[in-house]
Amino acid sequence: MSTTFISLTELKRNFAEVKAGMKPKEAIEESNRCLFCYDAPCTHACPTGIDIPSFIKKIATGNLKGSARTIMDANPVGASCSRVCPTEELCEGACVLNHSSKPILIGQLQRYATDWAIKNEQILFKAGASNGKTVAIVGSGPAGLAAARELARFGFKVTVFEAKEQAGGLDTYGIVSFRLPPEISLWEVEQVRQLGVEFRMNTRVGVDVSAAELVRDYDAVVLAVGMSKVPMLGIEGEELTGVYDAIDFVEATKTAPDLDESFIGKRIAVIGAGNTAIDAATCSVRLGAGNVQIVYRRTQEEMTAYDFEYEFAKLDGVAFQWLTAPKRILGDEQGNVIGIECVRMELLETDDGGRKRPVPIAGSEFVIDVDAVIKAIGQTKHISLIEQFGLAHSRGTVTLVDAAAGMTSNPKVFAAGDVIFGDGQGEAMVVSAAQQGKLVAYAIYKQLVKGQEASA
Repeated sequence: MSTTFISLTELKRNFAEVKAGMKPKEAIEESNRCLFCYDAPCTHACPTGIDIPSFIKKIATGNLKGSARTIMDANPVGASCSRVCPTEELCEGACVLNHSSKPILIGQLQRYATDWAIKNEQILFKAGASNGKTVAIVGSGPAGLAAARELARFGFKVTVFEAKEQAGGLDTYGIVSFRLPPEISLWEVEQVRQLGVEFRMNTRVGVDVSAAELVRDYDAVVLAVGMSKVPMLGIEGEELTGVYDAIDFVEATKTAPDLDESFIGKRIAVIGAGNTAIDAATCSVRLGAGNVQIVYRRTQEEMTAYDFEYEFAKLDGVAFQWLTAPKRILGDEQGNVIGIECVRMELLETDDGGRKRPVPIAGSEFVIDVDAVIKAIGQTKHISLIEQFGLAHSRGTVTLVDAAAGMTSNPKVFAAGDVIFGDGQGEAMVVSAAQQGKLVAYAIYKQLVKGQEASA
C-alpha cells in the first residue's frame, strides 16, 4: 500500500460527517423530556414554523414517518436544516426548559426523524391535481426547492433551471461535507423530483435560455439563483498561483473524485470571518494543512460566522488574526504565493453612530508566511441576470413590491432567497431561504389559481 494511497484515504476520511446522529434510546429519552407546550415558543422561533412539539411527540410514540412528514411539510429542506441551522439561536434558544435545565435537543431530534426517512427511502408527499398553470424556477437551492415543492403540491407544472450538474444549490455544493453530506441534500431534491417537477440541469438562464423566453413561456417565474463568486480583494498579488475563491474551494472538496494532496503541511491564510471563511479554514485543516489562520479586519464581536462555527474552527486548531487586513499578496519568481503583507487596524466611531469603521494603523505592516490564500469576503450578486429580467434592484438585491409575497417590479416574476437578502432585508440562512420559497409559492397560487376561482 503506497504512501499516496494512504494519504488520500485519510483525507477522504477527514471529510466524513463529524457529528453522529442520535441512537434510538437517546432519541426516545430526549423526546420524552419535551413538555409539548401549547403555543410553543420553539415553533414561533422557527422561520418555517415547524410544529416542533408534534414532531417530537411522534418520535416519542414511535411514529417516525409521521414525524418526518411534520418536519418536511413545514420545511422542504428540513433534513439539511437539522444539521446546519443555528438552533441555539432559534428553536432551542426559545425552549422553555432553558429557564430550568437545558433545552430539548430539537435539531438532533429533527435529524433523527429525517435520517430515518432517508434510510428507509420514504416518499412523503404527493403532487396536487393539475391546475393547468406553469411555473419556471431559476435555481435549485433551498429557496428554489421549497418553491418547487409547494407549487407541485398545488398542482402547477414546475420546471427548475439549474446551471450546475446536480440540484440543491448551497446545500449540495456550498456547505462542507463533514457538516452536511451531499446525499442529504440530494434526498431532498428527490422528494421534489418525484412530485413530477422537471429539473433542467447544466442550463444557465441568460445564456442557454433567455430571461425573456421564461417570462413569455410560463405563467410565472421564480428567481432563486442564490449568490455568485467571491469579489476581488482589490490588492496586489491576487493573480498568483495559490489564491483561491472560497466558494470554488469548498465546492471542490464536495465534488472532486479524489481530494488534492497539495495542502498537506502547508500554511494557509483565509481572508474573512463569515461562515464560508470558517468552512474554508476547516476544509484546509482536513486537507492536511499544517497551519491555518483566519485574517479579519474587525474583531470577534463583529464576525458574522455563527458562534458554533467559530467554536468548531477553534477546536480544529484554526488561529485568528483580529483587526488585521491584507495589504498585498507576495509571490516568488515562479508566481506562487509565499506570503501576505498585512496591516493592523483600529475601529473608529462613525458620524451616524453605526457600525465602527476599520482604519489602518500607520506603520503597523507585517508579513505572514503562507503558501496559499483563500478569499472569503462575501459573494457578489447576479446583477446581469436580474437586469435581464428587467427587475428593480439595489446593488443586486431585488426590490420587492410585496415583501411577504416575494413580488418584484415585474408582476410575472417572483424572487426568493439570496436575491432578496441584503440591504436590511432578512438574514441569509438556509431555513429563511426555504421559508421565502414557500411564501412565493403561496403567492403564485393565490394570484393564478385562487384569484381566478374567486372571479369565475
